[in-house]
Amino acid sequence: MSEQLQRQLTPRHITFMALGMCIGAGLFLGSASTIKLAGPSVLIAYLFGGAMIFVIMRALGEMAAHEPIAGSFSTYAHKYLGPYAGYLTGWNYWVLMMGVGIAESTAVGIYMKDWFPELPQWIWAFASVVMIGGLNLMAVKVYGELEFWFALIKVLTVVLMILGGFGMIWLGWGNAGQPVGISNLWTHGGWFPNGFTGMVLALPVLVFSFGGIETIGMAAAEAAHPERTIPKAVNSVIWRILIFYVGALFVIMAIYPWNELGTQGSPFVTTFAKLGIPQAAGLINFVVITAALSSFNSTTFSGSRMLHSLASKGQAPAAMGRLSASGVPVRGVLVTIFFLLLGVLMNYLVPERIFGMIMSILAFNTVWTWGTVLVAHWRFHRRQPEPLAFRLRLWPASSLLALAFLAFVLVMLGYSPDTRVALYVGVAWVVLLTVAYWLFGIDRRMRANLATVP
Repeated sequence: MSEQLQRQLTPRHITFMALGMCIGAGLFLGSASTIKLAGPSVLIAYLFGGAMIFVIMRALGEMAAHEPIAGSFSTYAHKYLGPYAGYLTGWNYWVLMMGVGIAESTAVGIYMKDWFPELPQWIWAFASVVMIGGLNLMAVKVYGELEFWFALIKVLTVVLMILGGFGMIWLGWGNAGQPVGISNLWTHGGWFPNGFTGMVLALPVLVFSFGGIETIGMAAAEAAHPERTIPKAVNSVIWRILIFYVGALFVIMAIYPWNELGTQGSPFVTTFAKLGIPQAAGLINFVVITAALSSFNSTTFSGSRMLHSLASKGQAPAAMGRLSASGVPVRGVLVTIFFLLLGVLMNYLVPERIFGMIMSILAFNTVWTWGTVLVAHWRFHRRQPEPLAFRLRLWPASSLLALAFLAFVLVMLGYSPDTRVALYVGVAWVVLLTVAYWLFGIDRRMRANLATVP
């Protein structure tokens, strides 16, 4: 049996993991929810939210490049904020990965119904769990290679879609030579059709869309040359946000009225179908399935690695920390797969509501994870005797602004009746974890394992 995770992820793997990390259901399917809430002003929401998330990723990247250790932000919280904070953060993140995985497998089922409407979506959700689970049982290099090809497909296709969209807007491609223009951005109620409040209400859903972007920190422990690859991957975040979110949503809202988007699945698919290009719609459907599988692959990887990290510190059953000869936490993967199968059951019972439910509930877990990154980074930064080569710019002002943004998102979760359940479920989960922490003597076990913590 291997004693530690193996550094088999190459710079090519890490770079494309970073490029493809948040191009999944949050963009292709979840964008319908944010467009409905904010209209064209969703572009402003993504610009501002994206800037805050870039700050968070720079803070995480500074720690990961300096200390590329298993458990990433959970271990940083353990080291810089205390064992209890690390415990809460680790288990919150594992639940977040389970929720994102369920959302992505649900997205696969929704997309596949476009091709096989007679089959229920739970069948496709089940098939995706079996396939991705099996692949994650193999060596980490297999995961990295698969993620590279998944990311390459969706990145190239989204870029081509944006370029083609600009051709439709300015040159009339696919519209009998008549340029579509960009008047759809303001002729259906203006930039703020639901007022400023509508844009603000989109922020919690937007946060979920970016959920998973922090997986790059989880990959640092298995990356070759993390001091070079992690900074490069983190710096690409801002360009991903501008190109894939702002660029793509600008194009689809320019060529299709925003208030008619999302009524029949992904805005990306319906946009091309409206233009009379069924082949392109089929291609986009294939790409969004690939994107969902890619994100599902990443969440399964991250969930199993978090269980391994928790077990190594006595915060989870010791069996979760055992590795195979190829350095894979097999039992952690199997436990993760088991809980992802709950999503198959939910797809069977409430197929129409599951995606929206997951997006609303898990915003709290995402905010918790990102907030912990910023607070742990604050303590990490103050302990460094000299400035690091890769660091968060404009610290501490940028960090404080990002923390204020996350606090505001929590307030908005409570303000909207549609997302208020996230606070109820999130607080209940933290209380449950706290009870387990003391009831099962996790604190004593962590102290017994303290010597093994990096």
